[in-house]
Amino acid sequence: MKGWLGGGGKKPRLPPNKPGRNPLNSSAASSNGTKPGAQSSDSDTVVFKVKIPEAVKPGDEFQVHAGGRVVRVRCPLGASPGQYLAINVPRNSTSQSNVTAGSGSGSGDEFQRTSSTSVASNGSSHSISDNFSNDSPGVTKIEDANQDGPQAYMVDIPQGIRGGQQFPITIAGNTFMVTCPPHAVPGNKVRIVPPPPEPVPPPALPERPPPPKKEEQTFEVVVPMNVKGGQSFALLAGGVRVQVVCPKNAKPGQKIRFRLPLALTRKPKKQTALAAKRLSYDKDGWTRTVRVTDMKLQWIRMDENGGIDDLRNTRFDTEKSAYVRKLVFREGSDPRIRDGVTSLVPAYEAVVDSKVKNDKGEVIVDYPEIADAQAGNFEDKATWFQKKCTQLAVEWNEGHMRINVRREHLLEDSVDAVMSLNRKDLRKMWRFEFIGEAGIDAGGLAREWFHLVSKEIFDPDMGFWTSSETNQMLMEINPASKMIHSDYLVYYRFLGRIMGKAIFDGQLVAGHMVPFIYKHILGWPISFKDLKSYDEDYYSNLCEIKQLVDHGDDVEMILCLDFTTTVDVLGTKTDVELVEGGADKPVTNDNYMEYLEVCLKYRMMERIKPQLNELLLGFFDVIPEPLLTVFDYQELELIMCGLPQIDMDDWRENTEYSGDYEHVGVDYPACQWFWEVVDSFDQEMKARLLQFVTGTSGVPSRGFSVLQGNDGNVRKFTIHGVSVGTCLYPRAHTCFNRIDLPSYETKEELEEKLKLAVTMVATGFDIE
Repeated sequence: MKGWLGGGGKKPRLPPNKPGRNPLNSSAASSNGTKPGAQSSDSDTVVFKVKIPEAVKPGDEFQVHAGGRVVRVRCPLGASPGQYLAINVPRNSTSQSNVTAGSGSGSGDEFQRTSSTSVASNGSSHSISDNFSNDSPGVTKIEDANQDGPQAYMVDIPQGIRGGQQFPITIAGNTFMVTCPPHAVPGNKVRIVPPPPEPVPPPALPERPPPPKKEEQTFEVVVPMNVKGGQSFALLAGGVRVQVVCPKNAKPGQKIRFRLPLALTRKPKKQTALAAKRLSYDKDGWTRTVRVTDMKLQWIRMDENGGIDDLRNTRFDTEKSAYVRKLVFREGSDPRIRDGVTSLVPAYEAVVDSKVKNDKGEVIVDYPEIADAQAGNFEDKATWFQKKCTQLAVEWNEGHMRINVRREHLLEDSVDAVMSLNRKDLRKMWRFEFIGEAGIDAGGLAREWFHLVSKEIFDPDMGFWTSSETNQMLMEINPASKMIHSDYLVYYRFLGRIMGKAIFDGQLVAGHMVPFIYKHILGWPISFKDLKSYDEDYYSNLCEIKQLVDHGDDVEMILCLDFTTTVDVLGTKTDVELVEGGADKPVTNDNYMEYLEVCLKYRMMERIKPQLNELLLGFFDVIPEPLLTVFDYQELELIMCGLPQIDMDDWRENTEYSGDYEHVGVDYPACQWFWEVVDSFDQEMKARLLQFVTGTSGVPSRGFSVLQGNDGNVRKFTIHGVSVGTCLYPRAHTCFNRIDLPSYETKEELEEKLKLAVTMVATGFDIE
C-alpha cells in the first residue's frame, strides 16, 4: 500500500508487525508455498466476440480470426446470421483446451453466453490439439543460416493428390492452399515459401442505434401563495413528488409549466400497505424528492401546509434544522485509492445522483426505477439491490481474486490483502483460502471470513469501536483510536470496504452500529433529536438550556457555560473547544442556539471525522450511493447484519410490565393484543419492532434474559402501560428497552398505531 493516503492528508502505515507475524514482503508461506495476500486469478481463456456470417445455419462451421489465430466455430442452435457469439480461446497456446461459443442478442454490443459447443480449428475436423499452432504432418522447416528472405519449408504431398491439384497446409497456425507440381506424386517433398499473413481487421461493430427520443409529459401548476421568483416548492405530479423552481418573473397565482420524463409518471407504483399508510401521515418533516431541473435527489422539509419549509438564512432550530454528511471525492496519490473530504451541510443542500452506470458507461438504474423500488417491502428492496449489484460485478472471465490468510493472523493478513486492491478488484468474485487448511471455497469460507474479520475489528478490545453509552449491543466509533493505533485510518477504510463488499455479495457483518452511523452512510438528515440515541443524559442537559431560556432565566448566570465540551480520552477528562476561542466565549440567552448547534455537529461528526471519512470512502469504493436511496437506516442495518432469528417464547417470558400494566401484566387486554399482533408480524416487522424499542435488531446470544440497558445492567424488554391521553401512539425509550403502550380499546386500533409508530420512526417524523 505504498503511497496510500487517508483523510486529512495523513499517511497511515500498514498494520504493525505483531510477534510471530511476517509482513507481506517476507517469506511467510504455508508448506505448499501459498503466501498471505490477494492474488489475481485471471481466466485461462480469452473471450472474443465474433459475428455470424451470412448464409451460415445452426450447426454449420465458419472460420474466424481471434487474437492472431485462425479458428473454426460451429454456429449454435437458435443463432442466425448477423448475431454475435462469445468464443473462448485458450490464453496459453500450449494448454489443452477447446474453443467454445455462445449465442448473442443480435444487434447490440452485448452478448449472452449459452451452453458451449466444441469447435475445430485450422480446417481440421478435430478439436484443438495440445498445440494451438501445430504444423500439418510432413512439414519441415528449412534451416539456412545464409537465408535472408522469407522462411521456406519442405512439405509432403498427401496421398491421393496429383499434379495440378491443391491441398491444405497449416504452418504456424495459418492455413493456406498448396498446388501440387505437375510431375510430383504422393510422398514426394516440395519446397514452399508461405505467403506473409494478411492483416486481419477486427470484425466491424454494428452502428449503435440513435438514443431513443426522451418522451416527456407537460404539467401545469399554479404558483402557491408566499412563493417568490427563484424559490422552490414541492408538489405531486403524476403520483411523484417533485421539486420545482418558480421562474423569476412569475408571481403567486400564476400558472407555470414544467416537463417530466414520461417513464417517471406512467410507471405503476405498487406500494405496500405500510408505505401507503406512512405517506398518508407524511404532512411535515424531511423527505427526499427529485429536482425537475436535473433529476437529482434532494432533501426538503415539508411544512404543515404541504409546502417547502425554507430554512435558508434562518437560525438553528432544534425542531426543524437538520444536517447531512457531504462526501467530496478526489483522486489520491495511489491510483487504487480515492481520497475524499467529509463534512456536514444543511440537509437542503445535500443532493444525490439518481443514475447508476456500469463500467461501460451504460445506465443501469435511473430515477423511475429507484422510485418504483422504494415503494416495495424490505424483501423486494433487497432483491432489487442484489440484482443491481450483480449487474455491476466483474465477470468471472475478466478475472477474480484469491484472498489467502492465516487464521492466527486473520485481521492483519486481511487488511494487507484488501487494501492492496483497486476498486475494480473489489467488484470481482473473491475466493478465500485459510492457509494450511484443507477446504475449497464454495461460499462457506467466504461467509466465515466476513463474520470472523468483522467480529474482530468490532471487538472493543481492539480499540477501533466502543459500546454505545445508550445500548451495549450497539457499537460506535472510538474517537480515541488515534491514540491507540498509529495506523488507525487504514482499519476504518478496510472496514468500509468490507461492509460494502459484504452487501455487494449478499454476505453479513458481525457488528451493529449506532443509528447515526447508518444515517451517515445513507446520507440521511441528522437532527438535534439524534443526540438522544447517542446519549440521553447529554441530550436532556442540552434541552434544559432551552427550557431555561423559554422561562426567561439568565443562562450565563445560572449555568456558567462556554463553547467547550468535556470528553473522556482513555480515562482522562479533556476540554475541547467547539469553536475557535470557545473557552473565552460564554453561552448566553442570545447565542445558546448556536451552542446547541455546534454540540450537535461535534457529537455527530467532528469528534470522529477522520475515522468516519475513511469508513465512508471504503464503503463507496464498492457501492454506488444512488443504490442506497431505496433503504431507510433501519433497513440498512438489516441488510448488513441480517434479519434476526427471534424466539417468541423467550421474548414473552423475559418481558416485564410496568405502569398501568404492573399488577395485571400479560393478562391485561392491551398486553394480550400486543403479543397477538407481534405474533402476526413477519420477520421484518418483528426486527423493526426490536429496533424501535431497543435501538437495534440484534438479539443477545443468550437471549432476551440478558438484554442490557445504557448502564450495562440487565434491562429486560418492558411494556409500560399509559393512558391514550398521555400519548396517542406507542413511544420507545431505547436506553432501558421500554415501550409505552397506550390502553387502546380495540385490538385493531392497537395494531394500526403500533405499525405506524414502528414504521414512522425510520422517517424521523414526529407523530405525537
